[in-house]
Amino acid sequence: MKFPGRRRHKHYFPVEEKDPLTNVITQDNRLARNYIVGIDQIVVDIEAKVDQAFLDEFGLRRGMSQVMDDDTTNALYARLKDHNMIDYEFAGGTIGNTMHNYSVLSDDRSVLLGVMCENIKIGSYAYRFVSKTSTRVDLEHLQPVDGPIGRCFTLIDESGERTFAISPGLMNRLRPESISQDLIANSSALVISAYLMRTEGEDTMTEAALKAVEYANAANVPVVLSLGTKFLIEQDPQWWQNFVKNHVDILAMNEEEGFAITGFEDPLLAADKALDWVDMVICTAGAQGMFLASYIDDCWKRQTEHQLMPGSIPDFNKFEYSRAMRRKDCENPVKIYTHTAPYMGGPDYIKNTNGAGDGALAAVLHDISANVYHQMNVPNSSKHKINALTYSSLSQISKYANRVSYEVLVQHSPRLTRGLPEREDSLQQAYWEQ
Repeated sequence: MKFPGRRRHKHYFPVEEKDPLTNVITQDNRLARNYIVGIDQIVVDIEAKVDQAFLDEFGLRRGMSQVMDDDTTNALYARLKDHNMIDYEFAGGTIGNTMHNYSVLSDDRSVLLGVMCENIKIGSYAYRFVSKTSTRVDLEHLQPVDGPIGRCFTLIDESGERTFAISPGLMNRLRPESISQDLIANSSALVISAYLMRTEGEDTMTEAALKAVEYANAANVPVVLSLGTKFLIEQDPQWWQNFVKNHVDILAMNEEEGFAITGFEDPLLAADKALDWVDMVICTAGAQGMFLASYIDDCWKRQTEHQLMPGSIPDFNKFEYSRAMRRKDCENPVKIYTHTAPYMGGPDYIKNTNGAGDGALAAVLHDISANVYHQMNVPNSSKHKINALTYSSLSQISKYANRVSYEVLVQHSPRLTRGLPEREDSLQQAYWEQ
């Protein structure tokens, strides 16, 4: 695993640089490996430029998000292909994006659960999903289905207005029996999204997701929930609050989703409120940057060397140099927060906002997984005198996550197309070394 940027510290990771006095020579020097698991509605994002006549032909209302049946979807897709109207065709899904980005960043294994067409034709949208996903993402556990996966069409007219046409296909037919208890129990984290709870009819995705959460809770594996959309949370905020409180350890959201579930428009106050339910909160807030919040035991807190920041919680970043801990592992829990403005002020031109939050979450997961990886291979390290959830401080994680989000914003794809460089001229030493 590698982290970007220049660092004087050599603890990323000192697995291969062991003290010769304590490095016991054994016949088996292979490093233990770990992985994370994500569950998603397998979907392909298709972007094309169309006119009003095209929208009228397929009964689509301009600027709206609508669900289409399979026959209409197949006709629309064929029309786009036959007339070379497709600009971009990406593998999508918020958790699919996160797993891909995690594997690109860490150069390590992640496991994606969901459904996939059992017969994949070259050039089809199912083929696009597989071919556009990192080879480090383990797709061996996908459940085969006799039918299409999900497709989301983004149709852009002459004025730039976006009309969304969604065909769910069989993406919500993941069965509970397709969830392996051992796979979940031995993972470093289980990642799900709120979309998995939005099913109907013969769909079994919700039952499968809840079964995976049950396995993770029983094995003390951190459950990470990405809220995904404010509209879903607004339908029943109380249900989501109870679900998060009872089953989730890490909550990822943007400021709108934070307002929907907590009632606080201020992202810092929303993150603070969410700490009543979970151990760690990731809140992206567009041009404001990113807020992270968690807990630290009072005896392990580290005070920042940065200027203390004003806000709705005065001097909220005072202990941002602390590593995150689960509240139940703290004798005297103290809430800790950090904030980082967008990397380099954000890009000059944003090509695509889709996937920026998924990239940030992948960076946080990389750090959490790195902590497990290091603990497995160097259990006697002084790093593990504290039973921390993360390897790095909140301050460092926030910088890393912002850097990853920037990389997604400057490209059309919602997924990272390459890893971050280890050294960058644009990164000041002060950005990473504090």
